[in-house]
Amino acid sequence: MKVLVTGADGFAGSWLVKRLLRDGHAVTGTVRGVDDQRGARFTDAERGAVCWVSLELTDGESVRAATQPAYDAVVHLAAIASTAEANRDPGTAWSVNAAGTARLCHALGEARRAGRSDPLVLLVSTSEVYGRGDERPRRETDVPAPVSPYAASKLGAETAGLETWRRSGLRVVVARPFAHTGPGQPTSFVVPAFAERLRIASRIGAPVVKVGNLEPVREFLHVKDVVDAYARLLASGQPGETYNIATGRGIALEQLLSMLGDLMGVRPIAEADPELMRPTDIPYLVGDAAKLRLATGWKPRMSLEDTLKDVVDAQAD
Repeated sequence: MKVLVTGADGFAGSWLVKRLLRDGHAVTGTVRGVDDQRGARFTDAERGAVCWVSLELTDGESVRAATQPAYDAVVHLAAIASTAEANRDPGTAWSVNAAGTARLCHALGEARRAGRSDPLVLLVSTSEVYGRGDERPRRETDVPAPVSPYAASKLGAETAGLETWRRSGLRVVVARPFAHTGPGQPTSFVVPAFAERLRIASRIGAPVVKVGNLEPVREFLHVKDVVDAYARLLASGQPGETYNIATGRGIALEQLLSMLGDLMGVRPIAEADPELMRPTDIPYLVGDAAKLRLATGWKPRMSLEDTLKDVVDAQAD
């Protein structure tokens, strides 16, 4: 199968590319010239096994060029993925995440109309589109109510993709992964951020670590389990449908910090830092993945403890 992966040199994208290569697929990956992370993400052999193309989602001509070849599947991961970055410039988040997805899906839909290709498009969104709600696992039937520019722009991306499916027949499937982590995730995300702060505190003998709000409850999958779900959806996802990728098991961030401290043998005092507080924090965000399990047979294989250990070990390398 010929697969185009946008954002192929990003955190989840690089893990997905490696999985697709192991499965024997022909992979084309997109990169942005100003933010090329291939050197840090791939071995020489892996880089050489991928056909690399440039993609700028805000440039219609760049999008058309990247989508010109015929693909069997497209996994759309390229995005502004940081809530903090989107908060700083919501307009750019919308331009990249929502309008960029609209450009990509329109180009692929036009190629389908012209008979050049008919790919399955896996549009990767986020669980944050659900916003605040009851303390129960969120289901795909729940009405989205985003409370951040990032989540709103990703819901816009979903809307653009599904509109193209209805208009042109482009086979769009939406994935809503819940929080996930693993080796290589930037320290702007909570698990590697906690691990880094704990490591520094241990090294210099600091009695405290700076933290944001520790009350929210989240679940944390290993990125390998998430990309396994992506691979399964490429084979079994139904166009026009949305699928949660989730464990259904939540943990308060305070407990998460304690688990990491136990793994690292360090227990400094957590000190709230106003600079790390997020006014749009969702108190409880856990998902129900029954629909995904029924469609694909997917289930997570990595425990939370093993997932956290992988992050800690990767930072120690």
